[in-house]
Amino acid sequence: MITVSWRSGEDMVDLRPVIGGGSVAMPKKGSRLIDVGGTGFRWRVRHKPTYCQGNGWSPLTFAVERAEEPGGVLVVSLPCARPDNWLGERTIAVRPVLVGACIRRAVERGWDPGSRAGFALTVAEDELPALLGESPRYLVPFLWGMIPEGGGIEDLPRCTQVWSREDSPRSAEGADASSQSGSDRRRP
Repeated sequence: MITVSWRSGEDMVDLRPVIGGGSVAMPKKGSRLIDVGGTGFRWRVRHKPTYCQGNGWSPLTFAVERAEEPGGVLVVSLPCARPDNWLGERTIAVRPVLVGACIRRAVERGWDPGSRAGFALTVAEDELPALLGESPRYLVPFLWGMIPEGGGIEDLPRCTQVWSREDSPRSAEGADASSQSGSDRRRP
C-alpha cells in the first residue's frame, strides 16, 4: 500500500510505502543517465503503456531519481500521449534536453532529490518551448513510423508511397506483361 498526500498549492507527493517506511525505487533496467548541475540522475519512460496511457486517457510520463544515492522519485507528466498509444494521438519525443530542464524546474519548485519524498511535476503545453529551448516537434504515430505534425507520407522513414491495388505500378506492369505475352485469358 502506498500513501499519497497532497499539500495545498504544492506538487508534493509522498510515495513511501506505509509498512516498510522505505522509498519506492525506480527500476535500473532501461534507464538512461544524465548529469544536471554536477549531479548524476537516472531517468526512464515506462516500457509498455498502461491501459489508460494506451487509450490516450493518461499523459506521457517519465521518472527521475539520483543515480548515486536514490531517494525521492520525480514523476514528470507531459501534455501529450505516449508514442505507442493505440489511437494515434499526438506525441513528443522525450529527449535529454527536456529531462534536464524538467529536473531543474522540479528543484526550483521544491523537489529535494536526496529526500525520500516523491515529487510530481506536471508540464503544461505553454511551458514546453521554454523547457526545450525551441518549439516542440510533435509527432503523430502512423502504421509505418512517426509523421511530424503537419507533415505527410513522404516524411515516413520506411515507406516511400502507398498505392491502392488498382493504381499500383505492379498491377500496370503485370497487365502490360500479360498482354504482351498473349496470355490474356480469364478464369471461369
